[in-house]
Amino acid sequence: MAASTREPASPFVQMPSSSSQRSNTVENILSAVGSLLPANLSEDIKSSFLNAFRTTLENMDIVTRDEIEVQETVLQRAQEKIKDLEARIAQLESRQN
Repeated sequence: MAASTREPASPFVQMPSSSSQRSNTVENILSAVGSLLPANLSEDIKSSFLNAFRTTLENMDIVTRDEIEVQETVLQRAQEKIKDLEARIAQLESRQN
């Protein structure tokens, strides 16, 4: 079995791809943040803050690390193709002159 060449895990939360998994992750984040709020904060303020934070998280267009890696691969292939096409154009132009 080949050794993994993947980078170490990021310290940031990696959002899962399915809606229910994302919802669970958002709830986990809210739970963690809620536990950090001061104990003497009123329940109304705490609830309002967490609801606003939930809405913000749910409205963010977050992608998974896997989705980013796929796009990086697509971009790299496109850049290679462009480089090859530019070289071919230069070659054809030099033949024409």
